[in-house]
Amino acid sequence: MFRLAPSPHHDERPADCPPELVVIHAISLPPGQFGGPWIDQLFQGTLKAEDDPFFAEICQLRVAAHFLIRRDGEVVQYVPVNRRAWHAGQSSWQGRERCNDFSIGIELEGDEEQPFEPVQYRQLARLIKQLQQQLPSLPADAITSHQAIAPGRKWDPGKQFDWDLFYQQLRRAEAGSWPIQLA
Repeated sequence: MFRLAPSPHHDERPADCPPELVVIHAISLPPGQFGGPWIDQLFQGTLKAEDDPFFAEICQLRVAAHFLIRRDGEVVQYVPVNRRAWHAGQSSWQGRERCNDFSIGIELEGDEEQPFEPVQYRQLARLIKQLQQQLPSLPADAITSHQAIAPGRKWDPGKQFDWDLFYQQLRRAEAGSWPIQLA
């Protein structure tokens, strides 16, 4: 299950700045609700304020991750991986500022209250394995959370994300074979 849903919310990476980090995020729209078209609409710039009171606060945002993994395991790509997606905001990782410049953002459909689905961990592991195979610049151990690169500002993927389970899945996963857009 793979789908392309192109977003306009990206630009060129700085010169000599290939993807070297994976940032794991979590999102639900409206908050605490899953399914529906709203994540696509947010990342594609078509979210309507009148569809939910919360959307009035965020519909003007210009944001997108490279990928989303829905609760049913569907993988959606919004931005080619060699482009800079606007997912991390003000951020820092190991002393490097502006994580959007050198990272790949992967959203999981989820929130702080409910556990993520087992299929999401499997798909995340397969996606990261495929990215590592296709991108020699992406180290195997360069995986972090949005919270870690923007502490105090972001919470995701949050307390419901099981890092031990994720790393177990990553160790035994085979790479996905999705038609990922690199450029």
